[in-house]
Amino acid sequence: MRGLYIHIPFCVRKCLYCDFYSLPGRANDREAYVEAVLAESAAFAGMSFQSLYFGGGTPSILGSELLEKLGNGLRKALNLTGIDEATVEINPDSASPEFLTTAKMIGINRVSIGVQSIDDNELQAVGRVHTASQALAAVNLAKELGFKSVSADLIVGLPGQSWPSLHHSLYILAGTGIQHISLYCLSVEPGTPLANDPPENLPDEDVQAELFGRAVSFLEERHFVHYEISNFALAGHECRHNLNYWRGGEYLGLGPASASHLGGKRFRNRSDLGTYLENPCGMAEDVEELDAKAKASEEAMLRLRLLSEGIDINEMAARFGQDNIAPLIERLEGMVINGELVAAGSRFRLPPSRVLTSNPIFAEVLE
Repeated sequence: MRGLYIHIPFCVRKCLYCDFYSLPGRANDREAYVEAVLAESAAFAGMSFQSLYFGGGTPSILGSELLEKLGNGLRKALNLTGIDEATVEINPDSASPEFLTTAKMIGINRVSIGVQSIDDNELQAVGRVHTASQALAAVNLAKELGFKSVSADLIVGLPGQSWPSLHHSLYILAGTGIQHISLYCLSVEPGTPLANDPPENLPDEDVQAELFGRAVSFLEERHFVHYEISNFALAGHECRHNLNYWRGGEYLGLGPASASHLGGKRFRNRSDLGTYLENPCGMAEDVEELDAKAKASEEAMLRLRLLSEGIDINEMAARFGQDNIAPLIERLEGMVINGELVAAGSRFRLPPSRVLTSNPIFAEVLE
């Protein structure tokens, strides 16, 4: 499987916690940006894909006209006939009926909505520009328009958040009939406004872990499967595009700051909109080609994010060769002894108790 990711780097205003490559405003650059993405896509003319994902930033800030131009242009340059999942991220403040109708018209069948909370105080505390009522209106609109899957993002550990407020958000969202929820723990990244001036009512790591654990139980009681560290889905509504990442599949990223993995090589476009608009095909940097041992370790690390699937060592041996995965197997077996992983037959998994403390485990898998 191969996925296509389109980065839309524009937003209304950067949230206080955001360290992604996104640029507030820049309305005058948006049409030129669509042209630049289409020019970059032409360098991969005819390449086929099975999933499509418009992420950001805020893709819905493009508006319906530019989204239609971008979608139709991509279909002319690339082979998108095999796509069975096409996702667009939207923010509630720009989730207009016109935009969502256009999205459906150009073949998008999955919507991911940046809800983050159904509590206005929590939203305002981190600089979100939408309200709780706007978030619910966006979810209900997407449901009414008949998208195959509707997903919502929620953040655990927002300033002032408690279990009653998080429970309220979960209860309301689950009640809308959406099929997917992404649950992210708030990360205070260096250099962000939240890190430079952290509020006193920011939940600490222990409180955050308790909130996350209670949220997991709530969602599982409502038949949401905890299929990946931060993702929950009703049966059949897992995000195929992201599953491809975690299974070590190929993907092409278009736009500044986007990453690609093609033909055994990984590379990333520079995070520079101005240069991209001038030369969209000359942005690749950090080109890296992994040998079989390194690629096996990286894929094993990614697959551990899939809590039910984990790593099937027999499958890895068939793909990478027994000699190339021998050091990996030795590390995995040692981690089972240390209680960092669990094993059943040829399969290694991350135990539920280590979901929120998985980064050191991943680092050990990568060696």
